[in-house]
Parts: sequence; C-alpha cells; structure tokens
Amino acid sequence: MPIKTDATPAASGLPTRRTFLHHAAAAAGAAGAFTILPGRVAAGQRKLSPSDKLNLGAIGVGGMGGSNLSRCETENIVALCDVDAQLAAKTFAKYPQARRYRSYREMFDREKDLDAVIIATPDHTHAIIAMAAMQRGIHVYVQKPIAHAVWEARLMTETARKHNVVTQMGNQGHSGEGLRLVSEWVASGALGQVKEVHAWTNRPVWPQGVEVDRPTDTPPVPDTMDWNEWIGPAPMRPFHPTYHPQRWRAWWDFGTGSLGDMGCHILDPVFAALDLKYPVSVEGCISTYYEDFFKFTVPKNETYPRSTIVRYAFPARKNFAALNLTWWDGGLMPARPADMEPDRKMGDEDGGVLLIGTKATLMAGCYGRSPRLVPEARMKDFRPPAKTLERVPNGEEGHEQDWIRACKGGKPASSNFDYSGPLSEMVLMGNLAVRFPSRLLLWDGEAMKVTNDAEADAYVRRQYREGWTL
Repeated sequence: MPIKTDATPAASGLPTRRTFLHHAAAAAGAAGAFTILPGRVAAGQRKLSPSDKLNLGAIGVGGMGGSNLSRCETENIVALCDVDAQLAAKTFAKYPQARRYRSYREMFDREKDLDAVIIATPDHTHAIIAMAAMQRGIHVYVQKPIAHAVWEARLMTETARKHNVVTQMGNQGHSGEGLRLVSEWVASGALGQVKEVHAWTNRPVWPQGVEVDRPTDTPPVPDTMDWNEWIGPAPMRPFHPTYHPQRWRAWWDFGTGSLGDMGCHILDPVFAALDLKYPVSVEGCISTYYEDFFKFTVPKNETYPRSTIVRYAFPARKNFAALNLTWWDGGLMPARPADMEPDRKMGDEDGGVLLIGTKATLMAGCYGRSPRLVPEARMKDFRPPAKTLERVPNGEEGHEQDWIRACKGGKPASSNFDYSGPLSEMVLMGNLAVRFPSRLLLWDGEAMKVTNDAEADAYVRRQYREGWTL
C-alpha cells in the first residue's frame, strides 16, 4: 500500500571526436552505441515528444534524490518512494500531488504509467532497483556509482541496451565544462603523451576505518522506517544509527567508500579524455592500525580503510600510450610537481587530478573544474584550443534535464550507461583491490575476471540475501 503519513516534520553534450563517440554513444555509427529513435520504443514505453511531460518517480528522496527532483520540476512528479518517511518528509511535503510508497516493488506494480525514475538510494540497492525498472521499460537516472559490484555494473549496462531504455548516472560533472576543457586540451596535443595520472579526494568525511567496530547494541527501528526494505540485498544487520542515515558509505555491506563516493566525479574527466576502459591490473594499499606497541590489528573488512592508495595500469589505446593511474584518499596526496609554485593549492576542496604529459602537466579540481597548466606561468603563452566538443545546456546544473530530453527522443544522455557503466566498473575494481590489499590483481576486463587470484575473483559478483537476487 502507498505510505499514509502526515509527513510534516544542447543536446546530450558529449564530445564529437572519435574517442568520445565510442564512450558516450552520442552519434549514429559509434561502436556499441544505442540511440532512442522516434517510433522505436520498448514494450510499455510511451512515445514521447519534446513537448510532452514525463510521468516521473523517484526512489530514495530524503537526500540527494530530493536535489535531483528539484531539477526535474518541468515534469509530472507522480510517485515518491522512501523507506524512511521521516527523512523523506520534506520532499514528500514539497510534492503533495505525488503518491507515496515505502516499497519500490509496490510502486512499480501500481504505477503502470511511469515513464522514468530517479534512483538515489544507498549504493547497495542501486542495481536491484534499477534492474527492476529497466525490465519494465522504465528509463532510469541512477546515482553514482551505478552499482555496488563490478558484475552488477556490467549487467545494468547490458540490460539498458536490451530494453532500449534511456539511462544516466548521477555524476553531474560529466555534463559540465571542466570535463570538456580537459578533453579538448588533451586532444589538441598540448600535454603530449599522458603516461601518468594522479587523482585524489578529501573523503572520507564520515567515520571510517578499522577502529570502527560492528555495533552490538540494538536500538529499536523507528516507527517511520522499513528496515528490511532498507537492508535489501545486503546481509541482515540490526538497525543502528551508525548505518542510517548517511553513515552507510563507510560499510562494505552498503557503501562503496571514498573511491565509490568520489571516483565517478574525479576520475570522470580522465576516463573520458584518455579513452580509458578496462585496466589490466589493479593494486590496493591501505592504512593499518596498531592497538598497542607492535600489536597489529588486521582490517576486518567491515568498513573501508581511513585512507587508501589504488594503482591502476591501463594498456595502450589507439593514439594513447599505456598509462599508470594512482588514486589517493583519506588525506593522502601525490607528490607536488617539481616545477609547481610552493604556495599553489593542489586541486580544490573536494580533490583533483594531475595529468602528467611528455610536454606539459595539467591540474584540475573535482569534475575537471578550472584546468590549468603547471606551473601557472605556462598559462601566459598557452592558447587554449577551440571548443570542439558539444556542450550540455546549463552544464552540471543541466545534468537531469539532459536525461529528460533523452527520455523524450533526444540524443543519448551525456553519462548514459554505455559510458558510465565501464566507468563504474573501473571504480569498483579499485575497491576490489582495497578489499585485498598488497596484491597485484590481474584483470581481464572483457571476461570480467581476476585471472591470478581466485579469492578476489569471488567478489566480482556479490552474494545476495534471499528474496533480493538479480
């Protein structure tokens, strides 16, 4: 039954050069592309024109989902779903015309005219909800990363193609200016061959690390919440505020840690500009903890470490050399370039990237914002190349509307699953290396297999709680 509660308290904009077409399926003829064509819709989908309004739903509206919805108010917001009515109360009150649910399955069963849905739940439920929607022919906007495990991301990408649904990942920077500037500078040859990249974030900004033990007390589940529905496909754990709200990102059961939180933002311009796909190897290095003098505590894999370093190796691609990419989080940072000004800040408040080329080094903030050459003096004589890549209207702020236009027969959304599926796989493969640190995991991306480590390979596909399998 729907929840009964008082609830008081331009186009898709992906680049037009060859490598961007490959990733984003932004034009006919791109390898692996899918395009929504007028008159060709999947069973259960309405044929929509740009002047029509989507019948739009949203699942997980107490946090980021509410922000996503606020940029979709051009549409008919008909149904909202959240397992926590208290957390979602503000969004429920903002859209009083929308029917309310706690169960996404009940929402899909009852809302027969739903065209599209925003999914902004914790990471461990992204795939299971999105799959249920796509199998019904419902277009999906899924927060980053689109999945909790590598296999889920691949399955979601293939399912989107099979059911011909419009998709978008919630990495809004992919619709922004920074990614396009980084890509144009790389394509112009200004950096030469980029063989080394470093990326970093200030995350985690929540409690995380081997000192965080599984809670033993069992406070009561709030009356406004369906805890079983929140747990979903993860192992059953008693309700505790150390998981919900917001702190779930730290826990392997539910979140994807610092890399999952920010990798799809910070690594996005690198993945796009350098035509990346599958790494050939990944290696993780994590912070450790000593309880007493020389008494080492082995990480329990309950929460993600406080800090990590992840080293990816990518093969040579056409027009691109082999690449070593290193991810840093938890306050760890790469070395400052030798010729960088001593008082210059590295990146921005969320993180940044360094692309080290044979001709020049580029530094940018999160989403590729504000790219500059290093040292700054090099910008004096630098003439940025022409803006050759298509822009998304309103940039980052237009990311949701980019998806809505695609749902109505427009060009594929900028971060559709043909692009963001492989990006999510790369990020989640890094987390696999974090789970099994100090090992070099050799990766066969096409086969989706760790070829030298059966223990690590077993985690490419997660285990599901009974009743919640894909």
